[in-house]
Amino acid sequence: MKKLIGLASLGTAGAAAVFAMSLNAAPAAAQEATLYKNPQCGCCESYADYLRENGFTVEVKPTHDLAQISRDAGIPDDFQGCHTTFLGDYVVSGHVPIDVVSKLLDERPDIAGLTLPGMPLGSPGMGGAKQEPFKIYTVEEGVNPTVYAVE
Repeated sequence: MKKLIGLASLGTAGAAAVFAMSLNAAPAAAQEATLYKNPQCGCCESYADYLRENGFTVEVKPTHDLAQISRDAGIPDDFQGCHTTFLGDYVVSGHVPIDVVSKLLDERPDIAGLTLPGMPLGSPGMGGAKQEPFKIYTVEEGVNPTVYAVE
């Protein structure tokens, strides 16, 4: 009888471990990313590598229509980043730090996505030293961007 109880406990522990792992796992769609960039941009490739290092599968698509892709995603011209990435239902424009991307995917706010305008030094995928805190803005159709996070 003792042996059966031990096996039952082991089975329960195993099931609990699998359940806990499934709770911590990000949804499969959130792990896939499509990054659009200008063909000559090297820092965009570095950002794609940064996403890969943080568990994403990234498909990079060079394009000469990046500004239009960003506009179509709802990102105003003066808030566009260096590249535009689609993660499931969200768009992430520019060199947004992974902590903020994870927050977006965990919280799942009712917005189109996030943007870190320009190419700030020291941001993920960019060289140089960070000059000031990064202001990451929301992207919402028909709504002016507001600060979502400061890193």
